[in-house]
Amino acid sequence: MPTDMPTEAPWLVVGLGNPGPKYAGNRHNAGFMVVDLLAGRMGGRWKAHKGRADIVEGRIAGQRAVLVKPRSYMNESGGPVAGVRQFYKSPPDHIVVVHDELDIPFAALRVKLGGGDGGHNGLKSLRASLGTGEFLRVRVGIGRPAGRQDPADFVLRDYGSAERKELPLQLELAADAVEALITDGLEPVQNRYNAR
Repeated sequence: MPTDMPTEAPWLVVGLGNPGPKYAGNRHNAGFMVVDLLAGRMGGRWKAHKGRADIVEGRIAGQRAVLVKPRSYMNESGGPVAGVRQFYKSPPDHIVVVHDELDIPFAALRVKLGGGDGGHNGLKSLRASLGTGEFLRVRVGIGRPAGRQDPADFVLRDYGSAERKELPLQLELAADAVEALITDGLEPVQNRYNAR
C-alpha cells in the first residue's frame, strides 16, 4: 500500500438514482434501494453532507464505510460523489457504485471493475467528475423493455407488479454482493454472483 494513502480511508458505497418520491419506485433507482437496505443493516440514518449528497457512516463487515446518495439527478451524480470522495480521501479501488443495468436480465446481477458507461448517464457523470472509471460496480439487472418502448422511458417507470414480488430478493443479493466485495475482494465475488 502506498505510504501517501490514508490507512483508514473508508469504502464509499454509492447508490445511483433520482431524488424525491416521484422516482422512488423507478427501475433507475435500484442503486438507491440497495444503499437504503445497507443503511438499515448498518443501523444508520441518512444525514446531509456538504457535498450535495446524503450519507450514512458506519461499518460493513468491520470495515469503515460511507453510504452515499447524491442529491442531484442521475445525470449530475458525479459532482456530489466527487465532493464526498474528496472529503474522505477514498481511492478509486475503495469506491463501489450500485446501479441499474439494462443489459442484464431482471433478477440477475453482475459485479465488475471499470469498463464503459454503456449509455448510463449516472456512470458517465461519475467518470467525468472522478477522472476515472476504475471503480467497482454492482450492476443490478433490470432487463430491456419489451417491444419498442424507449429505454429512457422504461428506466423511469416503476417496477411492474410481478417484478415487485422478486425485487426484495434481488436487492438483498445486491447488498450481499457489496458486503462481499469489501470483505472478500473482486474475483471471489464475481465467481459467486456473475455465474447466477
